[in-house]
Amino acid sequence: MAGSVFLLLLAGTLLCGLLFHTVSHNEAGDRTRTRRPNFIIILADDIGWGDLGANQQAGQSSSQTPHLDLMAQQGMRLTDFHSPASTCSPSRAALLTGRHGLRNGVTHNFAVGSVGGLPLSENTLAEILHQGGYYTAMIGKWHLGHNGPYSPTNRGFDYYLGIPYSNDMGCTDLPGYDLPSCPPCQRPGRERSGYSSCYTKVALPLFENRTIVEQPLDLWRLTQRYTSTALNVIHTARERGQPFLLYVALAHMHVPLSPPSYAPHPSEGGVYAASLREMDGLVGAIKNASDASDKENTLIWFTGDNGPWEQKCQYAGSVGPFLGKWQTSRGGGSAKRTTWEGGHRVPTVSYWPGRVPANSTSSALLSGLDIFPTLLSLAGVNPPSDRRYDGIDATDVLLHGKETGNEFLFHPNSGAAGKYGDLQTVRLGCHKAFYITGAAEACGGSKGRQELHDPPMIFDLSGDKGEETPLDPTTEEYKEVDERVRRWREALLYDIATDQSVSTADYATDQSAAPCCDPRHTACRCLTLG
Repeated sequence: MAGSVFLLLLAGTLLCGLLFHTVSHNEAGDRTRTRRPNFIIILADDIGWGDLGANQQAGQSSSQTPHLDLMAQQGMRLTDFHSPASTCSPSRAALLTGRHGLRNGVTHNFAVGSVGGLPLSENTLAEILHQGGYYTAMIGKWHLGHNGPYSPTNRGFDYYLGIPYSNDMGCTDLPGYDLPSCPPCQRPGRERSGYSSCYTKVALPLFENRTIVEQPLDLWRLTQRYTSTALNVIHTARERGQPFLLYVALAHMHVPLSPPSYAPHPSEGGVYAASLREMDGLVGAIKNASDASDKENTLIWFTGDNGPWEQKCQYAGSVGPFLGKWQTSRGGGSAKRTTWEGGHRVPTVSYWPGRVPANSTSSALLSGLDIFPTLLSLAGVNPPSDRRYDGIDATDVLLHGKETGNEFLFHPNSGAAGKYGDLQTVRLGCHKAFYITGAAEACGGSKGRQELHDPPMIFDLSGDKGEETPLDPTTEEYKEVDERVRRWREALLYDIATDQSVSTADYATDQSAAPCCDPRHTACRCLTLG
């Protein structure tokens, strides 16, 4: 018994050291030898690891992401980078707080009628950098609460333009491509039925700061609007002579897809490819503007919020070699909402000329949780000391080519099997242990049944990227990994259970909480109907 307690305490001690390690002398030098850096975070939505051309194997189809490929060639490609969760709100909350959903309270998605959002007791990356003298701006999808104090401009952002949640959570007059397809917004005297999976009563709004400026918004012009706004933010920040954080949370590659060059009748395969090209063009425009403004002092970090939405079939992306074959052979999905690699391993590129080594690749085990401590470290800003964090400072990986990533990662249940937010999948080195699987919908509608695994099912990803064949539980390799996984998992769960800074999100909904420009008009239209 005493030995078990010692191991637990030892694990807890190591955990605390890993969660937010002290800045090294090298890192301190990185911060002080130049002006405080600018940060541009570009977060793609529902993007697959295999969607990035630079991640594709030789001989595969031609790349649809030439600008991102160039950024990877001039910067660093992170091949073992993971979203903090496999669905929208939890992933974004973790990125902005550096804390798992079991700590920050956000374990599943907020709704159109959500009253609350990311708990006000949580500090966001934008708030901390703003207090440290940064100009902060956000463009795109928020999905962390849109009412009153929960909106972006009340959570640390000086400026905001975007959609308060996913781009399929409201109707538009010219719908994009989705499966199943959804109708345009209702108009008086034209009631519709038979679209149970579509949002038809409240139009999709576009906010600027706290004001709805368009409802329904025009999906087909959204990329152009985001691009021009991003360039204006970069230009304004340069004129102000102030370090800045620009967080761009793209609508791509979430359905409905709306690539203008392919409207209205592209081939099925062409829609997704065209949307990838459109997204890549937006990224390229931001990179070019940054290069022209303050190239040597701006870190651009491109990543994704989770893997592709597999049940959308031809409108979903590619997971690359991370197929989750154990699951797909039994029915059900293995991408978004699951803890299979396809659900959370996302394409990631970091670019900072003269600082991040050019044409480099890192296989360090990293997560979106690590963005929070890394950027604060580079900015020379300390996070609040009254709470516990789950990310590590990845400065040595980005700037010095070290492979000192996370020793372990925990992947939360994200809407498929198990209770929201529970940490029932563990990555330890090249091994990955599942305590629960199943219950996600695949293309075609099949769902694998939920299965509990005790002892856990363990895969060796070094030789089995497709997660096809679990280790034999009778082998010494399995027993050793199982013991370490249990120790780390128990230590983290104990750490969370004793964390006095744990927050609780309000997931209550009310019809009156839905963003509505003018309730007198059908679908809350901003303009009088013609």
